[in-house]
Amino acid sequence: MLVVGCARSGIGASKLANSLGYKVTLYDDKKFEDFSEETKQVLKQLESEGIELLLGTKIFKEDIELVVVSPGVPLEIPVIEYYKSQGIEVIGEFEFASAFCKAPIVGITGTNGKTTTTTMVGEILKSFNPNTYVVGNIGTAFSEEVQSITEDAIVAAELSSFQLETILTLECQVAAILNISPDHLNRHHTMENYIKAKFRIFENGNGILVLNHDDPELIKLVGKTNRTQILFSSTTKLDKGAYVDDGTLCYDAEPICEISKLHILGKHNIENTLAAIAITKALGVPSEIIKKVLLEFRGVEHRIEYINTIKGIKFYNDSKATNVGAAIPAIHAMTSPIRLIGGGMDKEVEFDEWVELFNGKVAKVYLIGETTNKIIETCKAHDFHSYGAYKTLDEAIQAAYNEAQEGECVLLSPACASWDMFESYEQRGDLFRAAVNTIDI
Repeated sequence: MLVVGCARSGIGASKLANSLGYKVTLYDDKKFEDFSEETKQVLKQLESEGIELLLGTKIFKEDIELVVVSPGVPLEIPVIEYYKSQGIEVIGEFEFASAFCKAPIVGITGTNGKTTTTTMVGEILKSFNPNTYVVGNIGTAFSEEVQSITEDAIVAAELSSFQLETILTLECQVAAILNISPDHLNRHHTMENYIKAKFRIFENGNGILVLNHDDPELIKLVGKTNRTQILFSSTTKLDKGAYVDDGTLCYDAEPICEISKLHILGKHNIENTLAAIAITKALGVPSEIIKKVLLEFRGVEHRIEYINTIKGIKFYNDSKATNVGAAIPAIHAMTSPIRLIGGGMDKEVEFDEWVELFNGKVAKVYLIGETTNKIIETCKAHDFHSYGAYKTLDEAIQAAYNEAQEGECVLLSPACASWDMFESYEQRGDLFRAAVNTIDI
């Protein structure tokens, strides 16, 4: 078996396969010396356990019967194309691990809100069933956990389009799609391909499908799948499902909790909370447990995360906003003028919908990364002229602080992926937090 990618998922899949008796080769097009010291130590340990390393080469092994690919690895790279041309099955790490899972899986996907919703669902389920595992795109590779998961457990999984495009047999007892908007078009090339990848979450099995009634793409699915459907809406009082009624979150006419008592900000988080209610009610969780967890829930790191107030200027970390749709809610959530830090890796999407919100809300946008010029041109097209380009995140933070007035806020909400300058959005957010807390006053 060949595992492609030496990030966490690839390493987890290699360990799992090795423990199950597979003859494992771990491939990456990076050379050994190009990895971090921490990863080098892990790779050495894997090699000592009998896993072959194939690093920094274009020479591919011939005795491969299965290829398992990490979610961050594009399927069009030469090594994947080579084995596909040989008729070798190519699956993702999550698909591989799911074959060994004894417990039911709750799969949560969508363009935005996945991490918050999955975290919220995980917390509710842990209160209902302590033997709950939260895995997937949220940080813990499924392959690292699956052998510990027993039949009486439940798995809450955040699933990206990258993970879903390589599934074969994955079956989610409850599948949820939160929303659909343009993202990852540099990988999927068209919106049609992106939507198809998302919709694969419900292609196996006949369990429950949770859908956002307010999403124009998802409403097309209503009544047209082989699953029992539960809808949620933040704008329409539904006959059944999760909805808002006079400031109260409800499910099937039963009040669950008041919006004013939640700790998380923004309309998008109302939608995330409604989705969590629909998912956990579908699993039979009592309303009192759901309410208790929702009233205690304070959000997740890197999602409109308050960092500090310095000389009357508030700092917020929204590094998880890796696309336009994810960045828009943060602008709506801020109640003071915004010094906005944005930009990053180009995923071949347009920024108009984001930039259109700047006038009257954003005092200035401080741009970093490879999308800088593209965003500047979009700003010009929408008659927004308060922008600047910066070489590093630190420079942008310092400039935003220096120019901010008391009562304004500095918001990192990039609307772009991080991989042009950082290892992950988590690293970008952590560096923002560290820089803010050591800022040159």
